[in-house]
Amino acid sequence: MHSPDPNYRRVVEQGFGEAAFLNEIGITLVDCGPGWCESILRIGPRHLQHTGVIHAGVQTTIADHTAGGAAMTVTPAEGFILTVEFKMHLLRPGIGESLRCRAQVLKPGKAFHVVESEVHAVSGDREVLISKFSGTMAVVARTGEAAAI
Repeated sequence: MHSPDPNYRRVVEQGFGEAAFLNEIGITLVDCGPGWCESILRIGPRHLQHTGVIHAGVQTTIADHTAGGAAMTVTPAEGFILTVEFKMHLLRPGIGESLRCRAQVLKPGKAFHVVESEVHAVSGDREVLISKFSGTMAVVARTGEAAAI
């Protein structure tokens, strides 16, 4: 897959670095390339629901933002990404020391990208797929951002 923006890495790094909510819960960028993005989150008590498993909202947040990062790698410099719809499959209880998320653009487009994310719970050297995200990301022009939204 090709990136139309030679500065896509800086744009994705900035998107992770300036996202206050991500910083608040501890999600960080691992790496990205044309059509993909990977992030991690070290799990703490604040990420768990009352039964002790990783909260669905935490899983959805890492999956959504990582999908957005992947989408940005195939978006022209004059555009940015907004999620317009997604489906989250919670496959099994999230139990682990950290989450690793990898997102892949399935179909890039001029107006929309279709992206998928997989979220794995990691404990030591064991990884278990706990959720899968499928979403549509809109490509929005940076000029006139408020009018375009």
